[in-house]
Amino acid sequence: MKNNELASSLRDTASRMHKRLSREVKSADGFSLSERATLSYLYYNGPQFPSDLAAMAMIKAQSMSQIVNHLEELNIIAKTPSEIDKRKVSISLTDFGKQIVEQSRYERDQWLDTAIEDSLSSAEKKTLQEALLLMNKLINHK
Repeated sequence: MKNNELASSLRDTASRMHKRLSREVKSADGFSLSERATLSYLYYNGPQFPSDLAAMAMIKAQSMSQIVNHLEELNIIAKTPSEIDKRKVSISLTDFGKQIVEQSRYERDQWLDTAIEDSLSSAEKKTLQEALLLMNKLINHK
């Protein structure tokens, strides 16, 4: 397989894995992909302005405003006036929001654990471990 074919196949496989994991969790939590991306981003990066969240999710500010309002209604995120510019609000996860993100991660890990156990031989598990090292090497390429 040529490098360009390998690159295309890797990208396609990674995309399909991401979609499969999203489908597995979506059935359990009911959040849209944009809502889950927003929650995850807040979990790993801390409080953000709505405009930064919209840029991260590659959506319009109005769409992010709807997401933020919906998540606030569910007590998953909180709005706090900015200390620098009182016209702006900072968005952060509530404790309940953190629990939701952690539960979602747990569910994806559980699905993967079951899939690995049910689908792969010991030799294939070792190959997967080796492939993960290579994937991380690619991720860290400059």
